[in-house]
Amino acid sequence: MSIFGKIMSGIFGHSAAAAPAGGAAPAGGSSTAGGSSAPAAAPAQSVDVASIVDKAVAAKHEKLEWRTSIVDLMKALDIDSSLAARKELAKELGYTGDTNDSASMNVWLHKQVMAKLAANGGKLPPEIKH
Repeated sequence: MSIFGKIMSGIFGHSAAAAPAGGAAPAGGSSTAGGSSAPAAAPAQSVDVASIVDKAVAAKHEKLEWRTSIVDLMKALDIDSSLAARKELAKELGYTGDTNDSASMNVWLHKQVMAKLAANGGKLPPEIKH
């Protein structure tokens, strides 16, 4: 599963995980045919991103600023937040900047992830919308 797929599953739960993985197997078996239709069909309902991630943060018993930090968002969802993992996420999402400039990449990643969550049915608090 892609890193962004793990983020989606962490927030949208089983419905997001089930749609891409358990969709129409014959069409999805080919990497050239079914890749673009599965993610668009994932969540059908609106999901309150803040309440889900806030609960995950509370369970960690540490201060995580997921509303502004891609690293903290990934930590809250139990996803590898190493530089290598973030570079892979940047590649998945089409980042064209310098991946060695991790500060700029992290800001871009957070904005992109939040935008993609919103585009897939995620309800974000007003202070997060970019």
